[in-house]
Amino acid sequence: VLYAGGTAVLCPAPDPGTAFPLIERERITMTGLVPPLALVWTDAAPASAYDLSSLELVLVGGAKYSEQAARRLEPALGCRLMQVFGMAEGLVNYTRLDDDPETVVTTQGRPICPDDEIRIADDEGREVPEGAFGHLLTRGPYTIRGYWRTPEHNRTAFTEDGFYRTGDIVRRTPSGHLVVEGRAKDQINRGGEKVAAEEIENIILGHPSVHDVSLVAVPDEFLGERTLAYVILREGAEPLRPAAVKRFVRERGVAAYKVPDLVEFVDTFPQTGIGKVSKKHQRSTAEQR
Repeated sequence: VLYAGGTAVLCPAPDPGTAFPLIERERITMTGLVPPLALVWTDAAPASAYDLSSLELVLVGGAKYSEQAARRLEPALGCRLMQVFGMAEGLVNYTRLDDDPETVVTTQGRPICPDDEIRIADDEGREVPEGAFGHLLTRGPYTIRGYWRTPEHNRTAFTEDGFYRTGDIVRRTPSGHLVVEGRAKDQINRGGEKVAAEEIENIILGHPSVHDVSLVAVPDEFLGERTLAYVILREGAEPLRPAAVKRFVRERGVAAYKVPDLVEFVDTFPQTGIGKVSKKHQRSTAEQR
């Protein structure tokens, strides 16, 4: 921004009560948000008295931004969305300004550099058919070749030919854009059936009373793991019962094993230091009961 002659404005706190008046006063044109914060802004903007019309572009990244949430951002904030998906180890993807609206809300972009190499593989390391979900492997000019002085970890984190195993489950569209299903560690193995947390979260987010949702695994003596959906309701929304959430998912035509076994309503989600939802903390809390 500075190199291009722009101005960087530092916001002391990311909540709408602090950020919205700053946007109005400084005529902010572009900003970046993590998904939980994007949801808060999306819900707050329609009722806000502050002028957000200067906003032209909001970048959302740091974690998977669900399709249902992405579809709500542009109408609420009156600006364009750019999805960003990357990692500290290297690979960066983003949707482009000339991408069609459907691509912007349904994908997490394509690599920033033409020299970025992408491989999508199954559990055995074999490349999956084009368009199928698999493990994301990458190699490129700015992706690390190894972690410092950790040869044992590097043997599992990298393939023999230097591709980095990112830990993400993705598929690639014909246009080269990536659709992120979630983290491999967040997949739930329910009695041998794999449940992708992101798929069910995206369905539940479609309920008009739901602000946010996080699906995690809880130990089960018979199935190995069951699914628990933590749900935050929108402010002022009609109260829901767990059975209503399960019925909403079931009516969307998903397989019976994907319907959440448990639903719990909470006021907030635990977060990491950079604002992501801490599923590790949620799993730990559920296991301690």
